[in-house]
Amino acid sequence: MLFSELGLGPDVLRAIEDKGYTQPTPIQEQAIPCVLQRRDVLGCAQTGTGKTASFTLPMIDILASGRARARMPRSLILEPTRELAAQVSESFETYGKYHKLSMALLIGGETFTEQVKKLDRGVDVLIATPGRLIDLFERGNIMLNDIKVFVIDEADRMLDMGFIPDIERIVSKLPKNRQTLFFSATMPPEIRRLADAFLNQPVEISVAPPASPAETVTQALSLVHEMDKRKALRHLLQTEDVKNAFIFCNRKRDIAVLQKSLERHGFNVGALHGDMVQSKRTETLERFKQGEITLLVCSDVAARGIDVQGLSHVFNFDVPLTPDDYVHRIGRTGRAGKQGRAFMLATPDDTKLVGAITRLIKREIPMIAIDGLETAEFGEEDSSSRGRGRGRGGRGAKPDTRSEARPPRAAREERAPREEAAPREERAAREERPVREERPMREERPVREERQPRESLAAAESRRSSEPRRDRDRDRDRRRRRDDEDDDVPVIGFGDHMPAFMLRSARPRPSSETSTDPSQEG
Repeated sequence: MLFSELGLGPDVLRAIEDKGYTQPTPIQEQAIPCVLQRRDVLGCAQTGTGKTASFTLPMIDILASGRARARMPRSLILEPTRELAAQVSESFETYGKYHKLSMALLIGGETFTEQVKKLDRGVDVLIATPGRLIDLFERGNIMLNDIKVFVIDEADRMLDMGFIPDIERIVSKLPKNRQTLFFSATMPPEIRRLADAFLNQPVEISVAPPASPAETVTQALSLVHEMDKRKALRHLLQTEDVKNAFIFCNRKRDIAVLQKSLERHGFNVGALHGDMVQSKRTETLERFKQGEITLLVCSDVAARGIDVQGLSHVFNFDVPLTPDDYVHRIGRTGRAGKQGRAFMLATPDDTKLVGAITRLIKREIPMIAIDGLETAEFGEEDSSSRGRGRGRGGRGAKPDTRSEARPPRAAREERAPREEAAPREERAAREERPVREERPMREERPVREERQPRESLAAAESRRSSEPRRDRDRDRDRRRRRDDEDDDVPVIGFGDHMPAFMLRSARPRPSSETSTDPSQEG
């Protein structure tokens, strides 16, 4: 079937021909006629099958007639990430270049001023992330009661990112007589529940089993030790014919470490993750698309829906934490019928994660060996010990090592009574000392500590500072009484006691009057 047989207008067909496309993908072939008939659509297709064009092309035709009013967009497309939203806006610009449709992109990391100006002029197509859309709605800059077509793209990713409450709130502000298009790469029960709530007698389209990788992607798995992962990655980058590649890490801090490591070894590499400012993310992704950057170390923020023409390789430096993320990661390559290659580096600790991936895609991933590196092995013991936690036995902890650890525990239990007996004897010896019987002052301290919370902070501090002085006064009185009892010699002046203030060294004043005073006193 050709695009010209789907019922699209001549201006849209011209734009499609300019891009060099003649035949639609399966999802486009089934979805475009239904959208043109103004039916609700529930589409489930693997990533890289052309879901974006399946709703952008018919929407351009639908919105060609009519005019938008200020702050009242005619259509709304929700995307989970800024990159996906920007990519959809590019699709509208490409295929709608022969139409005079106005468009606004509402994403975080950009100033409100320009976005509000576009809304005030009126927009036909509004592409937004949920957070920024709610911000502008609460500010009163946008009204959603004139939405004719509503699109939720990458619904399963929305679920993963926690956007479902925001989406439900947005949907509550939309008119009831709208057309809703709902697309997702997977169809878990939560997504099915949302589809049933948002859609009205939808046409269900599923062109491939949920969460299945494209047949155009050649997959491979290398099992190495954790310390050898960087060497293995460098070996693959040097031996494979890598035109450009995504390198996925699970944690953002590992992205910076791996990027610097590859730069030190002479690779042309950039980084992309969610903590980067929007301007830097856009610049980095654009440089990668233009070929200025060959390798892009990134997090899953780049895994969903981002379309890079002719991406040759995907490397999973870390095994994805969820099986669905694996499908989305490797779906960046092998798109639009082209061939792609995907490699995953795993360690013995990743046994359970790899098993979950193979169960989801219903096939085993071929194993490859890395020249010069020792190949590790998966095992049931590794997976079971990993389920209990790494910290208890380390990697590859065996049952016999745990059984050998029992005698020392028993020995500790035998030594415990002996260690407890020693403190008891010491307590008994201490109780016999007469010093312990004189505790009048120490018994008063708990009373002071109980009263302390009632005192103010300043009073407590002054009391603490005054206690040492009282102790010194008591010592002086005791010494004086002792001296009086020893002999009857009267004390002249201060006697043997020298006040502390007289012990301080005083600097003589520079004037002549102060210099004569000490001699007169002497």
